[in-house]
Amino acid sequence: MSNILHTPLCDLLGCKYPVVQTAMGWVADANMVAGTCNAGGFGFLAGAVMTPAEVEAAIVKTKSLTDKNFGLNFHMFQPGAMEIIDIAIKHRDKVRAVSYGRGPDKKMIQRFKDAGILCMPTVGAVKHAVKAIELGADIVTVQGGEGGGHTGSVPSSILLPQVLDAVKVPVVAAGGYYDGRGLASALACGAAGIAMGTRFLMTRESPVPQQTLKHYVAVKDPAAIRTTTAVDGLPQRFLDNPTLHTLEAASPMKRVLISAQNAWHWRSRTGMTVKQMAEFAFKALKDGSSISETIMSANAPVVIQRAMVEGVPDEGLMPSGQVAAMIKELESCEEVIGGIVTLATARLESFCKK
Repeated sequence: MSNILHTPLCDLLGCKYPVVQTAMGWVADANMVAGTCNAGGFGFLAGAVMTPAEVEAAIVKTKSLTDKNFGLNFHMFQPGAMEIIDIAIKHRDKVRAVSYGRGPDKKMIQRFKDAGILCMPTVGAVKHAVKAIELGADIVTVQGGEGGGHTGSVPSSILLPQVLDAVKVPVVAAGGYYDGRGLASALACGAAGIAMGTRFLMTRESPVPQQTLKHYVAVKDPAAIRTTTAVDGLPQRFLDNPTLHTLEAASPMKRVLISAQNAWHWRSRTGMTVKQMAEFAFKALKDGSSISETIMSANAPVVIQRAMVEGVPDEGLMPSGQVAAMIKELESCEEVIGGIVTLATARLESFCKK
């Protein structure tokens, strides 16, 4: 059944099916990644919200739960980024790929490549895909506007063909994918596979508290999954809720004050020193962020953690792709991937018979 779905992505990552579970902060833990990999997909650990010690522990736990390859997500602005890179390379026997947004420079990417670790950044624009490959990316994940969390305005149906025409490396389609029809359409378009976040967030392996997951399952209308810039100054998509309304109704100055309070809370959570916070801010400003965006960047991790870890959804924020409105129940990772494979195979084989 799986032969028709075998793509270069499967060979590169060492997975059975071209289905990738993305690295959602506080969601993509060892259990979810192992569940995905054991079902034939490829999962990424959410290292970008972990300390180096937590990253190492998560990698070790994942290795104890699966004998398959898996990936690690991180970003260069987080505390201990260099140590996390060393940890990934140390575990290169199973850490097959790293994902990132604003990621490492060309020299650092070469370190991964020399260690046999694939670089697989996520981008939301053609120019970013081209730049990522110039820096050394082996694979690019392209997220259309339907995706959750930080997202752009161009839908996958437009962005994916644009990127496929512009680059020569394998391209993974993300944003708006949740079943076998999506995988079949992405492969027909020329993608090497699909990546999904919200679909895996809404599984039985998800560590998200039940009281928060109930909000995702209850969504029936994609219009209730909105994009806003009120959280950190950049477009992000969330489930509609009271906290989102409060941030959107606040004045720009009040948002900055709320962010400053959250930044201090985030400092205590991560163990960052004041000096490290200043270095983080300098890097963000140098990368092109405004002063307000830099201050507001602390909003997202704190309020998202409130809903996704502490289980108080009305006092936090819930990142979500539009596909949440299409998912009616919480299945296991094995059931999700199995269903995708069955349906995608049927759709592709039906074309071959005509």
